[in-house]
Amino acid sequence: MKLYETKTAPNPRRVRLFLAEKGLLDKVECVEIDLQKGENLTPEFAAKNPMKKVPVLELDDGTCISETMAICRYFELAYPDAPNLLGESALEQAEIEQWLRWLDYYFFIPCGMGFQHTSGYFKDRMTPVPEWGELCIEDVKKFMVFLNNHLAENHYICCDRFTAADITAYAIAAFARVVKLRVDDTYPHLLEWYQRMDQRPSAQA
Repeated sequence: MKLYETKTAPNPRRVRLFLAEKGLLDKVECVEIDLQKGENLTPEFAAKNPMKKVPVLELDDGTCISETMAICRYFELAYPDAPNLLGESALEQAEIEQWLRWLDYYFFIPCGMGFQHTSGYFKDRMTPVPEWGELCIEDVKKFMVFLNNHLAENHYICCDRFTAADITAYAIAAFARVVKLRVDDTYPHLLEWYQRMDQRPSAQA
């Protein structure tokens, strides 16, 4: 199998972290895609993912799966003996899904929009609106406060154990540096959790 990714991008990192936690990194060959050079915009890559985004998982038979959580769900079901990260019971699955949605909508998307609209990184293919980017960054700060308060009483994001929700939150928190936001003493409970996540072997994936 091949995993088309950009190593510095947060969504591919979520997949690598997921695979590392399940002990499955050796199942894929990672293929680097240079986003700034537009390698994701080529007809060859668009044939694998018409949305022209990374990551993309290409199976041995040529089937391609796009979207971070779709790829993670494939591995969760294809390798049932590996550690479970998406929920054992109906309640666990629901709680993890709830948090994944919150993290995507209220943490990752505004962080990504803040980066794109204030940095000019993709100005050759989009029209940045800096004012919108700044508003998005303020939303990221608010969600970090929310997470800090939540983690004051919780060791993990949900389910009282390590799950894909922790992977997602960790990858986004690390990515937030691109909008000059870092997990520091401003968010003591978030910082304590982040440091624990940073010490996991998978954090090097």
